[in-house]
Amino acid sequence: MGAKRFDMVVIGAGPGGYVAAIRGAQLGLSVAVVEREHMGGICLNWGCIPTKAMLRSAEVFHLMHRAQEFGLKAEGLSYDLDAVVKRSRGVAKQLNSGVGHLLKKNKVTTLMGTARLDGPGRVHVTTDKGEDLLEAGSVVLATGARARELPGLEADGKQVWTYKHALVPPHMPKKLLVIGSGAIGIEFASFYQTLGAEVTVVEVMDRILPVEDAEIAAFAKKQFEKQGMTIHEGAKVEKLERGGASVVAHVDKNGEKSKITVDTVISAVGIVGNVEGLGLEDLGVRVEKSHVVTDPFCRTGAEGLYAIGDVAGAPWLAHKASHEGVMVAELIAGQHPHAVDPDSIAGCTYCQPQVASVGLTEAQAKDKGHDVKVGRFPFIGNGKAIALGEPEGLVKTVFDATTGELLGAHMVGAEVTELIQGYVVGRQLETTEADLMQTVFPHPTLSEMMHESVLDAWGRAIHF
Repeated sequence: MGAKRFDMVVIGAGPGGYVAAIRGAQLGLSVAVVEREHMGGICLNWGCIPTKAMLRSAEVFHLMHRAQEFGLKAEGLSYDLDAVVKRSRGVAKQLNSGVGHLLKKNKVTTLMGTARLDGPGRVHVTTDKGEDLLEAGSVVLATGARARELPGLEADGKQVWTYKHALVPPHMPKKLLVIGSGAIGIEFASFYQTLGAEVTVVEVMDRILPVEDAEIAAFAKKQFEKQGMTIHEGAKVEKLERGGASVVAHVDKNGEKSKITVDTVISAVGIVGNVEGLGLEDLGVRVEKSHVVTDPFCRTGAEGLYAIGDVAGAPWLAHKASHEGVMVAELIAGQHPHAVDPDSIAGCTYCQPQVASVGLTEAQAKDKGHDVKVGRFPFIGNGKAIALGEPEGLVKTVFDATTGELLGAHMVGAEVTELIQGYVVGRQLETTEADLMQTVFPHPTLSEMMHESVLDAWGRAIHF
């Protein structure tokens, strides 16, 4: 079997891998990408994109119920879950084929198959048609991650689901238990709650949305409870008893035992990296808690081997993977890119209300020794929010009191996943409170609250 030579081989064609391949090709490298299942990876096929399509359906359904508030009439409201799912799958399929087109356009060689490292710079690929051996000066691992399954809480696809089952549900849950309140858990809790399920969320940490600022998480919790969701924080599901049409969850909350009976469970208790079967042990690559250990430039320590995206650890975000892919391709091509700073990567959760953040929480900033100034501005003080019928929300900004550096920004409310990028750009440009105060924000927009929150940190808010 003769080896095929490339400058760079990418294993995995998710948002990290396919972007790395395209950037490498743009820089004149000969590139091959190996994908075992779907072009676009989990993100396009079973994650970011199809969930947003489903959440959009839920959002429209929610607004239909509010028609009277806007002087409109809508009667006999209902939904077709199969049609909602069909639309979501169609969106995913459209983008999946788009990735294939982009790779072809950039002259990237693609192989559908399973890859294994056969030594430094050697990738053995098993396809439907047989075996291939690829050789390259640089190899990029972009194998992603999968849902973590805890003993006793394993998914069966019928009564106990992972995110994949929840995207193509075999039935509409009447009583749903969601285990875990990170982005995935809360998004599905929000979707099914909006469609009429009776939803209970159990979170092992002391609060839901544990990576978010405590004040923002508390605000979101209040809104979820207002919608009818039941939330148990600092609680652990010890086991699930499956039988007939119901599942009984045994819950321990600070030593207090209880039982929750539902018809469906979604397990969203984190992810594990896809590190098995790659031959990493033979190359001396360090793997900790199922993730490949890298330096800030995604180098693994093995000659010419990089790891990007979910397989390389937190934050587990598609845009982080893409940015790392670009950085690594530029490194391989001999350029000098900046390392990706995790504190400058925004996190977005598309529940209702939406949650978005970048940088340090107030608690993290204080723990790091900063003397902080904190600004807040509520949606109720913003004309556009009131006109939209979205008066529930909060924008919070955290600054270093001495230097005026924007340390973090945190939001909950309508469209905050779009707004957060303003603060992301500000942090990238090393903006200070003075720069933000002097920026003219258009009226009437939700973005004006971003201005007011900065002003509030220095006691200068105008509209509240």
